[in-house]
Amino acid sequence: MRNKFTLKLIAVLALTAGATSLFAQHVHTSPDNPYAGQQTRDIKALSSTQTQDLLAGKGMEQARAAELNGYPGPMHTLELAQQLELTAAQKSASEQLMLKHKAQARALGTQLVEAERELDTAFSTRQINETQLAAQTQRIGQLQAALRNAHLQTHLQQTRLLTPQQIKHYAQLRGYAGSADASSLSKHQH
Repeated sequence: MRNKFTLKLIAVLALTAGATSLFAQHVHTSPDNPYAGQQTRDIKALSSTQTQDLLAGKGMEQARAAELNGYPGPMHTLELAQQLELTAAQKSASEQLMLKHKAQARALGTQLVEAERELDTAFSTRQINETQLAAQTQRIGQLQAALRNAHLQTHLQQTRLLTPQQIKHYAQLRGYAGSADASSLSKHQH
């Protein structure tokens, strides 16, 4: 009987030790180590999704301040063209705005990705000093600001193409009605 108890105790201890070992291995990728696994990224500061989105000229929530305060963007305006009853002139102007904006956002996104790549390379090759770091982060900051400005400017331009009623309806269709009074903002735009 005592041998069975001893064997069970050894088995429990072995399982506990194994579980502890597995847990210890898991700790390396836990919230306590949020960068674990990211060392293999092409550009350490950007995920592959972020890189792809920047190169594609996607919004990446850069214009949220405008969108949620009653300033529609061209992409969603065009998606809702029928419900908003856009005129032919409004639709054409929105399409042109979208094309111009996408080209600008892609160009800035490409520059930003390249600037991040240069910074990453400077660190990975140990070819960086304080002066270079300041210059490179300044450049990245300027590109980030230019990109966000481009997204927000596009919302300002799109809003001028719409009537106050369309802006209010846009907010309703997008689920913003009640959270921000888009109609009061739009009255000051026309």
